[in-house]
Amino acid sequence: MAHATLDTPFTIADAEELYSIPAWGSGYFRAGKGGDMEVMLRSDPSQAASIHGIVESLRVRGHQVPMIVRFPQLIEDRLDRINQSFAAAVSEAGYEAHYQGVYPVKVNQRRMVIETIAEYGARYMTGLEAGSKAELALILVQDTHPEALICCNGFKDDDFVRLALWGRKLGKPVVITLEKYAELERVLRVAREMGVPPVIGIRYRLHAKGAGQWEASGGDGAKFGLTSTELIDAVRVLREQDMLGALQMIHCHVGSQLTDVRKIKVAVREAAQVYVDVRAMGADVRYLNVGGGLAVDYDGSKTTFEASANYGIQEYADTVVYTIKEVCDDGGAQHPVIVTESGRALTAHHAVLVMPVIDAMGPTRTPHDLPPLDGEVHQLVRDMRELARSVSIKTYREVYNEAVSNKETMHALFDLGYLTLLERAYVEQLFQQVLTKVAKVVEQLEYVPEELEALPKRLADTYVCNFSLFQGMPDHWAIGQLFPIVPLSRLHERPGREATLVDISCDSDGKIDKFIDLRDVRSTLPVHELRKGEPYYLGAFLTGAYQDVLANTHNLFGRVNEAHVRLEPGGWRVELLVNGQKARRVIQNMGYEVDTLHGWLQEEIRESEQAGIALSDEEKRALVELYDAELVGYTYLEQV
Repeated sequence: MAHATLDTPFTIADAEELYSIPAWGSGYFRAGKGGDMEVMLRSDPSQAASIHGIVESLRVRGHQVPMIVRFPQLIEDRLDRINQSFAAAVSEAGYEAHYQGVYPVKVNQRRMVIETIAEYGARYMTGLEAGSKAELALILVQDTHPEALICCNGFKDDDFVRLALWGRKLGKPVVITLEKYAELERVLRVAREMGVPPVIGIRYRLHAKGAGQWEASGGDGAKFGLTSTELIDAVRVLREQDMLGALQMIHCHVGSQLTDVRKIKVAVREAAQVYVDVRAMGADVRYLNVGGGLAVDYDGSKTTFEASANYGIQEYADTVVYTIKEVCDDGGAQHPVIVTESGRALTAHHAVLVMPVIDAMGPTRTPHDLPPLDGEVHQLVRDMRELARSVSIKTYREVYNEAVSNKETMHALFDLGYLTLLERAYVEQLFQQVLTKVAKVVEQLEYVPEELEALPKRLADTYVCNFSLFQGMPDHWAIGQLFPIVPLSRLHERPGREATLVDISCDSDGKIDKFIDLRDVRSTLPVHELRKGEPYYLGAFLTGAYQDVLANTHNLFGRVNEAHVRLEPGGWRVELLVNGQKARRVIQNMGYEVDTLHGWLQEEIRESEQAGIALSDEEKRALVELYDAELVGYTYLEQV
């Protein structure tokens, strides 16, 4: 379907196409009939709710934005989809073992996320994976299924191993994964000291690599894993110590956000071959863990682009199951229990970061009135006026190139003192007029000249959003990860502006100027003109994986407010409200104490008085009250 032209009405269907909502929404998000962005249950689309309505309802009750709105039912549905896909693949293939998922809590350790996965996932024996002692401490007390695996990955010290073995003593199916050869001696030693038989997994360093942003995390140069030589020797050591029965899992990792299903198949085949050969060496290995990497299609393009994937969940499950079955059947080996560690695919969809737009700036917005030029008008100004009048379909390229040349001349003349600041302002304003008129011509062209491809971004507005990129979407800042961003209201109106986004931090990197598109990466986001007194929210979607974990307090902007929302027939309810960090908490994390800060403030007041700057008692009280209020206030801009 082609985009609506300016002469035709703009519809909800146009909005869904413009923002690619059906492509990346996975059946959870849609543009509602009233023009609001809606969240819904895939199993029952009639249970839908306006995200804008949820946010406005909470704001009226005094809960400030920015805010993360979490929908635990979407995590539940992702558990259903992954497990049902593997169950279908196992049944269709005649696979002789089952599938058992494990969630790596490093992806998002928020309490709601872990508890939802542990409790709802119990029906699927969904386990949890720890990569540190702190994560293991969280996992050991979760209410998981008795047969749900607890996988201990990452480098380990003695206490990490002890805590894992205490889990075995408590009757939990804890698997200690060897990430390097030297950990074998540590695990066996601590197990002997405690008198607890360990269950061991060995991560094998695959030669095969994934594709996408994290391709380098796999292959021969991977951070973790034993080589073929080390694996063979580890089996020998276990056999000599009569501990070969402890080896129950072969583990591998291809990479995160694997974009190409063909690469997955190659890696799984290699891992399955290792499993077959280790069993042939006498080890009664039960599990084959093919790691994480199940991708999320952030842009909806269904391609091997780093923000997408050329496969779906069912194709992923079919690829893993059929590949392992084929290798095992060829090698005469028992089919292993298949384990995956999907994290991103479980959690990304459940969280929406809501960013209020608080201002708009840009070269094409209402120009400032300039005072008239005195005396004879400079030739450069006259030339620019003439260019602004002469833009047409026949002249647009010539006019554009001449205007660019004139602007460069203007800077040189100004630097040498031959142009006044006012004359410079006239040239700059006229230059923007030329660009605006040229852009209108270019919009009608089938082919855009190369020198004009960046024109939309050059003329775009800058929408200032009340959030911190470093706290809300750190992956966009750090590695250029794309997230779908959509206005939460007015989707039945044609967006009349194009904008890039900036946050309220004082860092120049706090900006978003790359947006999803089915064919390319957009440099601007279609947005609506702001209306005075009317909130305008943008939602950043698919932010539930890694963003909470990697967030930082740059500029001392802390965690934002959260609402955990459950959809119900005919409406929704808030299960839990979690307050964002107050300034005091963020400051204390940097090593300061509130009492000390108060003392320093009083000292500053005394020193100012000694310097002859007298404050009245009322002014002192006002200063201290404001200071106290800021310490307990939201770290973001508060709307009154």
